[in-house]
Amino acid sequence: MKLISKDIEKDNAGQVTLIPEEAEDMWHTYNLLQVGDSLRASTIRKVQTESSTGSVGSNRVRTTLTICVENIDFDSQACQLRVKGINIQENQYVKMGGYHTIELELNRKFTLAKKQWDSVVLERIEQACDPAFSADVAAVVMQEGLAHICLVTPSMTLLRAKIETSIPRKRRGNCTQHEKALEKFYEQVMQGILRHINFDVVKVVLVASPGFVREQFCEFLFLQAVKQDLKLLLENRGKFLQVHSSSGHKYSLTEVLCDPAVTARLADTKAAAEIKALGDFYKMLQHEPDRAFYGIKQVEKANEALAIDILLVTDELFRHQDVPTRSRYVKLVDSVKDNGGIVRIFSSLHVSGEQLSQLTGVAAILRFPVADLSDEESSSDED
Repeated sequence: MKLISKDIEKDNAGQVTLIPEEAEDMWHTYNLLQVGDSLRASTIRKVQTESSTGSVGSNRVRTTLTICVENIDFDSQACQLRVKGINIQENQYVKMGGYHTIELELNRKFTLAKKQWDSVVLERIEQACDPAFSADVAAVVMQEGLAHICLVTPSMTLLRAKIETSIPRKRRGNCTQHEKALEKFYEQVMQGILRHINFDVVKVVLVASPGFVREQFCEFLFLQAVKQDLKLLLENRGKFLQVHSSSGHKYSLTEVLCDPAVTARLADTKAAAEIKALGDFYKMLQHEPDRAFYGIKQVEKANEALAIDILLVTDELFRHQDVPTRSRYVKLVDSVKDNGGIVRIFSSLHVSGEQLSQLTGVAAILRFPVADLSDEESSSDED
């Protein structure tokens, strides 16, 4: 994301002009937009024209519109963002008050104006425009007959390919069918890696599986790379890291990212920091439950006691259309930072964010035990 201009007044009203440069920037933009904002961008409009003879035709014209946002639609797989709203600035093709849907495009600037820019939104712009936040990871989570090829960016987990095929069982004295099917499956996974992983960007490729599947696959992969002279794979051999997972399903990615060998390799990525924070929270919940709480009321009370060391919160809470609810979470984040705490904002499109959402979307690791909260929790359970 490229920041062109930023004009925010003392009362936090103002506008920013940005250029989305890659697909993930659409996700950041989706998190910036709210109903009631005004969006100015280049768009295509179908216009009806009438000739001097009275015949009516239609053609598509490019124009720049300013709309008051009413509806936001984001396609997470295609990374496409459509924003519907009412035209609020005079235009030769669209009358005032007319509806239009703008599909934001890569490498075309847009201007977003808000009556109130809060700290969470401004921090997201900083992160989106900082190239250090784009340290990327690829993962192949597999078992016999099933593989998921994913890209793990700082903000989301993108499923790029799912390969599923039936593998016949080994038969006593005859393993030919099993081995042929397995070889064909490995070949499909290899083609998926070549098609979907950009080795210029990706720093590490995690190959995870139960049993010996990952070892067998990597052996096959680099043997084929030598046979077929696939220099791309041979030159990037050092980026492949084999780790254990309980299955070949996408949800196993969370345990893969928690592996100490993996966290050491991903030490500089935002994704690793989120995974570690969530892992620490679960450990604390198990061993010192007085220092781990979740749910907005409990977390707010812990914050009042200045006890929060690390706040874990999902970004979907900041997309809440009810302004007081959204402001409540922004106020909590600001207060924790002011009190010297660390705030980790999890992406709801990331496996770690999905897990946190199941815990109400907000949790905290405390500096010291807060007994009153535990007592309240147990008394409410008895009621």
